[in-house]
Amino acid sequence: MTYFFNTPQQQKEMCDAIGIQDVDELFSQIPAEIRLAEDLQLPAAMGELELTQHMTNLAARNYAAGQKICFLGAGSYDHFIPAAVDAIASRGEFYTSYTPYQPEVSQGNLQATFEYQSLICQLTGMEVSNASLYDGGSAVAEAVLMCLSATRRYSKVVAVGSVHPEYRQTTATYLQNLETELVTVPTPEGTVAPEQVAAVVDDTTACVLIQHPNFFGCLEEVEAIAQIAHDQGALLVQSFDPISLGLLKRPADLGADVAVAEGQSLGTPMQFGGPYLGILACREKFVRRMPGRIVGQTEDRRGRCCWVLTLQTREQHIRREKATSNICTNQGLFALRASVYLALMGPKGLSDTATLSMQKAHYAADCLWNTSRLGSAFARPFFKEFVVRDGNGQVQQLLNAASRQGILAGVSLGKWFPELSDCFLVTVTEKRTKSEIDQLATCLGSVNTPSEILHA
Repeated sequence: MTYFFNTPQQQKEMCDAIGIQDVDELFSQIPAEIRLAEDLQLPAAMGELELTQHMTNLAARNYAAGQKICFLGAGSYDHFIPAAVDAIASRGEFYTSYTPYQPEVSQGNLQATFEYQSLICQLTGMEVSNASLYDGGSAVAEAVLMCLSATRRYSKVVAVGSVHPEYRQTTATYLQNLETELVTVPTPEGTVAPEQVAAVVDDTTACVLIQHPNFFGCLEEVEAIAQIAHDQGALLVQSFDPISLGLLKRPADLGADVAVAEGQSLGTPMQFGGPYLGILACREKFVRRMPGRIVGQTEDRRGRCCWVLTLQTREQHIRREKATSNICTNQGLFALRASVYLALMGPKGLSDTATLSMQKAHYAADCLWNTSRLGSAFARPFFKEFVVRDGNGQVQQLLNAASRQGILAGVSLGKWFPELSDCFLVTVTEKRTKSEIDQLATCLGSVNTPSEILHA
């Protein structure tokens, strides 16, 4: 349908209806300093051919992880994706399907989602999984709200400082209009000591939020902290790396009550930061507090196996005051990709991926920490990520110099942690070769002085 602009007369009628003089008055509450200037200084109009060429040139300035040697991480990882994942997820019946609301929505989509839930339960050791959430950050925040409801404690939530800073920020945003205090336990040594958590957890605490492996890649003492939380009647929410479960204990085995994760590493490309996949699983006794959709398996009146959205109706997601969650986007396509990935890899494939990532990460750490300039920031066991301290304190310039040589060397931590402004986070997945790791070490080790960095 062709779109027609409102005529001046129609605009005047709308302004009269809401009691304002003109459109400018409608936006008068926006501070002048942040409004767009009237003169946007746009370039002259282009023809279709010229515009297409211009946009193509702009797009060419972007580069994918595959175009450079990628050691980026911090929640988005360059893991190998089997070709079958794209082949299956790209089928029209999956790729174009709408987010399921109706309980009897397409049986094929419901079955695929049910398989996803089953695989996530096997992966985490939990008894129930939902049909996915928006991303890892919203999964963490939704898990915290779930714990508030389950414990009926609304005074305090304790978060460990080594949890992804953006996950903690998302949680703080969810809680900002509630009376709940978000207490963050600092982790200057890279991990938290159980006694630090014990000092702030009491009988008013709804849950303790921990990440393992944590944002810095270090391993936390989850079992001890789970016991501290449970002794005070609080719940434990663990954010985890799905690939790490090929080697590490499952969240349920560590004592977690709710397990959440960013599922991007399970068959989804880095793709400039999203869209991604939020994983949330829990113990069965909390199923009625669980946000989002749940697909159940049942039989129809003819005795045939079938699937249905269960426990929650569509109305629950549009009646804000009655809903367990206001999240409607369940990222079904990326949950499908995760299902295909996990089914293809199997337990051994996941274990091999985790083992290779860990071994290569430790090799990379040894290479980097043996240079005169770079060293370890935290003396803690780690999985596939580790923090490097730059002795010259020129982290961003160092990373820029590496990028010019075709290497995405890591993520600067100063953005989130001012006290770590001389540090950067390096991630090594199973895709990185010994030659690429050696290139990283040679590249970073060859830039010795600030003047060399600035002129790289």
